[in-house]
Amino acid sequence: MGRKSVEKLGELQRAVMEVVWDRGECSVHDVIERLRGREPAYTTILSVMQKLERGGWLAHRQEGRTYIYRATSSREELGSRSIRQTIRQLFKGDIRSFMQQLIEDEQLSDEELLDLRRMIDRQRKK
Repeated sequence: MGRKSVEKLGELQRAVMEVVWDRGECSVHDVIERLRGREPAYTTILSVMQKLERGGWLAHRQEGRTYIYRATSSREELGSRSIRQTIRQLFKGDIRSFMQQLIEDEQLSDEELLDLRRMIDRQRKK
């Protein structure tokens, strides 16, 4: 089964992925603990994590009788892939058009614009 984009994951699947990304590795019980307030059933979270594993989002190792899950890609890696795909599909690969659209549409604050300038300056020095 091919991996869906993050945007196509369900709400509970995204919540589980957030827990795994935050913790690095975790068991079903760890996820349930972090999702307090939602009161998810063990079998529900187990099913979600198994489905995420079949979809290529998670991998596991066994520790005694417990499965310890980890993400197969970091948040940053997925974000980077998603942005590159968006630039290719919507902007025909033209990153300048993408950046122009972002800056003009998002009405960035002076502080955010300054942060972007600093990032660009740091990248230039590399």
